[in-house]
Amino acid sequence: MRQLYSFYFDAFWIALKSILEHKLRALLTLVGIIIGVAAVIVVGASIAGLKTYVIDQVSKVLGSNHFMMTRMANMGELSDEEYERRNRRNKDITWEEYEYIRDNCRLCSYVGAQMNAGTDLQVGTIEMPSVRIIGVTDNMYEIEDKTLTAGRFFSKEEVERSARVAVIGFDVVERFFEFKSPIGEEIRIRGVPVTIIGVEQKRGSFFGQSQDRHVYIPITLHNQIFNRTGGIQVHGKTIEKDTFKPAIDEAHLLLRNKRQLLGSDEDTFSVVNVDEFNSTMDQVTGAIAAVVIPITLIILVVGGIVVMNIMLVSVTERTFEVGLRKAIGATRNQIMLQFLIESALLCVVGGLLGLVLAVGATQLVGYLLSMTMTITPFYVVLSIAVSSIIGILAGLYPAWKASRLDPIVALTKS
Repeated sequence: MRQLYSFYFDAFWIALKSILEHKLRALLTLVGIIIGVAAVIVVGASIAGLKTYVIDQVSKVLGSNHFMMTRMANMGELSDEEYERRNRRNKDITWEEYEYIRDNCRLCSYVGAQMNAGTDLQVGTIEMPSVRIIGVTDNMYEIEDKTLTAGRFFSKEEVERSARVAVIGFDVVERFFEFKSPIGEEIRIRGVPVTIIGVEQKRGSFFGQSQDRHVYIPITLHNQIFNRTGGIQVHGKTIEKDTFKPAIDEAHLLLRNKRQLLGSDEDTFSVVNVDEFNSTMDQVTGAIAAVVIPITLIILVVGGIVVMNIMLVSVTERTFEVGLRKAIGATRNQIMLQFLIESALLCVVGGLLGLVLAVGATQLVGYLLSMTMTITPFYVVLSIAVSSIIGILAGLYPAWKASRLDPIVALTKS
């Protein structure tokens, strides 16, 4: 046992010494392995970061434990034909249906309503085109976990009497009230004056689209200004996570009952919740990983070919050493193992250097893109394991060739 341990220790030491004697050659040999490992880890971190970024942005907009019922919702999973079929089948959710769900959903902590429209705003001589005007009930503040930096949200009483009040997004503040407080100021929506009573916290952008170019007004006032009777979105929320899915099922069943849909009838509306969006993102990022990761692993294969080439050169350079070792009793297996250890050590070192490069690259990319880049253990283990396996496979032929050398011929070549 001690002799076996001594052999492995000596083989490792000889392999390390051989690498250190040719530092530049070893480094150039490992460029492919280093870049390959770094690429796998950085791509994995980018995919995880993309998922985190999208979910965080959606959570900022929708809030937690939040579901929405609307006429149509395309989460990117429908074909064009299916989307058109549902578009013909589905019907707008009415105010009466919203009230029915609100009054009868026992598991829902909050049930609110929302209507959307768009228009140009003007304050004095300053204009702002294509601003989203969102009519909501007062409890949308709790449903979407909104945060205000100034003022307040409108009350239930203000919604009931169609009060001319508004809560504005950060882009509207920057455009019209950059050097003064907007609270108490007046803007006009299609000629109707409304008083600003609150400012929502900045959300930022989502894939280049600003999430702050909007104005909230009471849904009753919204209906008067834009004269719309349908197209309501029903929003529900539960405080407890455990009751979230049962609440969705209850609200879903209530709307089916209100529309007198039988058990075999298809829904004539859509339901969206954050959990389903998370599942969709898992599928999307999984599909991206399935395509991109194998491509980046090709770099490791190319690096393995370079390692094999340099190991063949090493066998040629060390012919005398191999012949001498065989002459004093080294077996073929021991010679073969010696070169396999050296090849694997090269790739392991390359993998570790690639990991260091990946850490620096993810921090730099995350800083430049203002996005969280998450290095996941799976991709670290995957890249190091693949590089080690490639190291062993790349060393098999050179090691076999070295083990087959005739000691007399090898010594003669010196």
